[in-house]
Amino acid sequence: MTVAIDIGENASPGGGRMLVDLEELLATRLLVQGNSGSGKSHLLRRLLEQSAPWVQQCVIDPEGDFVTLAERYGHVVVEADRSEQDLVRVAARVRQHRVSVVVSLEGLDAEQQMRAAAAFLGGLFDAERDHWYPMLVVVDEAQLFAPMAAGEVSDEARKVSLGAMTNLMCRGRKRGLAGVIATQRLAKLAKNVAAEASNFLMGRTFLDIDMARAADLLGMDRRQAESFRDLQRGHFVALGPALSRRPVPVRIGEVETQARSTSPKLLPMPETPAEDARDLILAPLAPEPARLRAERRPAPPPPPSTNDILAELVRSRPAAAAPPSPEEVALAAEERDAMIDEIVRDLLSDPDAAFRSVAVLYQDLLVRMRIKRVPGDALTLAAFKKRLSVARAGVEAGAIPEDAWARAEAAATDLPEDIQGVYLLLARAAFEGAPCPPDGEIARACGSRSPGRARRLVQYMESRGHVVTRADMRGHRIVALPDLGIETKAGDPAAWEEPQEGGGDLFATG
Repeated sequence: MTVAIDIGENASPGGGRMLVDLEELLATRLLVQGNSGSGKSHLLRRLLEQSAPWVQQCVIDPEGDFVTLAERYGHVVVEADRSEQDLVRVAARVRQHRVSVVVSLEGLDAEQQMRAAAAFLGGLFDAERDHWYPMLVVVDEAQLFAPMAAGEVSDEARKVSLGAMTNLMCRGRKRGLAGVIATQRLAKLAKNVAAEASNFLMGRTFLDIDMARAADLLGMDRRQAESFRDLQRGHFVALGPALSRRPVPVRIGEVETQARSTSPKLLPMPETPAEDARDLILAPLAPEPARLRAERRPAPPPPPSTNDILAELVRSRPAAAAPPSPEEVALAAEERDAMIDEIVRDLLSDPDAAFRSVAVLYQDLLVRMRIKRVPGDALTLAAFKKRLSVARAGVEAGAIPEDAWARAEAAATDLPEDIQGVYLLLARAAFEGAPCPPDGEIARACGSRSPGRARRLVQYMESRGHVVTRADMRGHRIVALPDLGIETKAGDPAAWEEPQEGGGDLFATG
């Protein structure tokens, strides 16, 4: 549906009415320039009144001139003297409920106006995707919120406000926000904000730099730029896809509402005799009411010195607790070791735990230790690897004498860390008089699913002199451990193999 709104009269010969394609305006944005008194606020009011029945509107109003739209067209006036968080929440509700608003910044200083406008525009911009309805966002005196150079306000306020204006003009279209910005001076407006507008209404201006920029935007030459000085109040030159394909003069039509502040009008001077005027001005002033004398309070005592504060802290410090006895320390260490062993067993109870890297298992252990509130410092990686090798070997507490198992752990230290668990697995089988573990179980002890990798590890340990293998009459494997003086019983290497799901060891060959 195409909606054309009437903003006035095409002042060129035979021009007729000046219509604005509202849908095209929403897609291409509008820039209005005019010196103070040129009629740009009147133009914005005409545009707002004509488009109010068709599109949601938001007016950033630095002077409070547009609050009169509320009574006639139902705009909600949002006073900006509130926190930035409140303004963001109000803006989100405005987009959600599709209510037209006038954000009145009257009474705030320049920096407060910039922060409030940035917060409200940011709330409109960051609204949820489901609430991206079309909205006409009109910013009067845009040079205040998107200045070309730093002024008297802080750099932080300027950056926040300029960022919000840039988002409105550069990225707002996809969110349904159509920026309409008006400025007294194009030279004072940030170029990246002004450059995003495709429609222009240029009013009366006198400075050469502003006339030159306006002429460049409208595609006019330098001589034609002089015509901006001759424009009357309420007369503009229009160009853009929503207005006209060629620059045309426009006379803005009448409005139905009035601003609270109007141009000054000449009034006759009062006919007061000079003597009466003198008495009115210089009459004795009424005496000011006597001020109550403030009650003088005694001076507070001087603050205590640092030495006094330290001495008081020493006196108030509680007595140190008695150190724990050796028996209590040993008991706490045993409890801690038991808790860690339980966590390691829980880790390995997961069928896939045998095939995870040591680093992943170690991080999982640290998380579980914090969850179970294990006392003392975190277990080191080296200590964890040692416990992991013992756990993967499947040694139950008390099943093997401690001195014998200590000799097995000492013999395994000469091997790489990823192979120590395989050696301890063979040692456990030898100590228990059990058959030699099959290749699948050996592979699982080193974190692999490849029987070929298990056979190569046994061959590697045999080449280093840590084990000696032989086969019986049936071809079953027997592994002797010379450092411990024990050997396993004969076991079938292919008796048990882990099903190879998900690829296993990519570098292993059967």
